[in-house]
Amino acid sequence: MITLLSTWTFGLALGLVALGVFVSYRLFSFPDVTTDGSFTLGAVVAAVLLTTGVDPAVATLVALVAGGCAGAITGLLHAGLGVEPLLSGILMTTALASVNLVTLGRSNVPLTDRTTLFDRAEATLGPPLARFLGEAAAAEAAHTVLALVVAASVATALYMFFRTRLGTAMRAGGDTRTMARALGRNTGAMTVGGLAVANSLTALSGALVAQEQGFADVQMGVGMVVWGMASVFLGAALVGDVRLGGGLVAALAGSVTFRLLVAAALRAGLDPDWLQAVTALGVLAALGGPRL
Repeated sequence: MITLLSTWTFGLALGLVALGVFVSYRLFSFPDVTTDGSFTLGAVVAAVLLTTGVDPAVATLVALVAGGCAGAITGLLHAGLGVEPLLSGILMTTALASVNLVTLGRSNVPLTDRTTLFDRAEATLGPPLARFLGEAAAAEAAHTVLALVVAASVATALYMFFRTRLGTAMRAGGDTRTMARALGRNTGAMTVGGLAVANSLTALSGALVAQEQGFADVQMGVGMVVWGMASVFLGAALVGDVRLGGGLVAALAGSVTFRLLVAAALRAGLDPDWLQAVTALGVLAALGGPRL
């Protein structure tokens, strides 16, 4: 049961990456590969602040803001300088590789002796849950509850924001840029804002994952854009063609489902060295499955 709860925790935490990819790719039609760099950036910023004694909630919020700044710069490269979307993300991710290494100071920083958000959740929810699940399972269940609350809150906030006049205008600018320009909308500013939102979610995911696993590593973001894509497409394959709210829920469901599939493959004896290849095949299956 502990393994299942841990899988759900990571699936929900990584679901924020899926929500970020949903915003950038689905709503703004922007293939943003900044995801890999901003995920690591969130983990690195949170880890550095935690090791200096900053409150974990504050460290997590600062990591979110840092990811938003990274996404905004990617948007400015595209909207302001006319750089192609894919190249904008590549340039930003390449720059973030150095930024993350310099910020962290070394390749890996442990957080085992630092209080994290999950430690606080365990201290608060662990005792009442232990009455029903036992101490070991209750600790992991508390982590799962925290990840679920964060993921649900973020999805709800996104739904409410993109239903406002500004959010609707941003979605319209992403879907039909020509019409939006004809109506006098600044599509460049909307793209910058959309990428800032997307990468802030990705950085938030990185901060949560670092606190859950107890360390931050400069390579931990490798493959996150593929994970996000896999989650979004798998969720779409599971629920079909839905509107905004359903799409957000589907992205989270796709992340959890994909994490469960990966955990099952590892438990069945898959060599971890093949994990990235399996992830890529998962994206291919999610894309090609509905057509077949």
